[in-house]
Formats: sequence, C-alpha cells, structure tokens
Amino acid sequence: MQNHLTIVDHPLVQHKLTLMRQTTTPTAVFRQLLREISQLLAYEVTRELETDTKTIETPICQMQAPELAGRKLALVSILRAGNGLLDGILELIPSARVGFVGLYRDEETLKPVQYYFKVPSELDKRLVIAVDPMLATGNSSVAAIDLLKQAGATNIRFLCLLAAPEGVARMKEAHPDVQIVTAAVDDHLNEHGYIVPGLGDAGDRMFGTK
Repeated sequence: MQNHLTIVDHPLVQHKLTLMRQTTTPTAVFRQLLREISQLLAYEVTRELETDTKTIETPICQMQAPELAGRKLALVSILRAGNGLLDGILELIPSARVGFVGLYRDEETLKPVQYYFKVPSELDKRLVIAVDPMLATGNSSVAAIDLLKQAGATNIRFLCLLAAPEGVARMKEAHPDVQIVTAAVDDHLNEHGYIVPGLGDAGDRMFGTK
C-alpha cells in the first residue's frame, strides 16, 4: 500500500471484478456485482473511521462498546456511474449523508464539463468519500475533488472500481492528500481515453445504454 493508493486484492473483490470485466455479463448481473463489490471496497475506505465508546447492556452484563463518532460521513457520487457504487455503500452505511457531482466528459477534449453540484452541509467536519467506478484520465475526478474542496471538504477519499496509471498519477499530482481506494490498477488508457483491459463504459454497462 502506498499512502495515496490502496489496492484491495481480496479474493472476493478480484473474483467479482473478473465477472464484471467479461463482455458476456448481462446488465442486471453487472449491476448486482457492482453493488456487492462496492460494499467490500467500503470496508477498506472506512477502515479508519473514528469511534467513541458508550455504555451498553448485553444480555449478560454492562460493557463499554465502540460506536462511530463525529458527524455522519458524506458519500458523494460522481454522476452517473457513481450511483452504482453509492447504492451498495448506502446499504452498509445508511446514516451517511449523500451528495452528487454532475460531470460529463467532452469526447473531443476529454475534459470534464460540470452540470450539477449538490452536497451536504458542513463538509469540513465530515469524512467525504467520492465514488466513481472508473479513474481513467483523472480529469473528471480531479474536477470533482476541486469542487468538494471549494465547498469546504478537507478529509476526502476517492473510491473507484478500476484505475489507470495515468489517472492515479493525475490525482496524485492535483490532490496528493486524497487517498485512492480501488480494486485494480490496469495497464493503460487507449486513444479514446478508456481503461485497458478495463470493462468498457461502466455507466453504459450498468444502465444498459450505449
């Protein structure tokens, strides 16, 4: 593990990722696998959440037991594909606050264009986890983190399913304080800005669009 990058190499994560990569995996199965893998990745990205102790009564006796401390964390989906990761993590952390960053990639320039931004209040007091299945060029992810920092966020992590070396480098250069948690770093980007070998367009495969 590097300070800025964590690759979750758990066998269940890698198995599900293999199924998601396959062209023959249908939309409904892809969507379910994304939900399942997001929960496994969420264990890693939330590993260092702060806890306090409280006094509780078990059926046997009284004890001091841990519970999450501080403000509820904020999950921020980078639309639209980020919603696939968001849904699974919310099942695990239903009390989390939720925000959305709407960015699309200009196919000519590969640069991000913003069309929506709505996030919880008091981001400076929350752990903020930005989610997007693919870290490709890194341009959209960097733009999303820029917006979150402008909104006050200071403790940010980025969760993705797949990353390209180019995207990891771009994020590290722009936001060295933001830890990336991913299931795999693939080989490279092709001339269209897609991750190779990758799994195609995560949004299209999740929603059944072209």
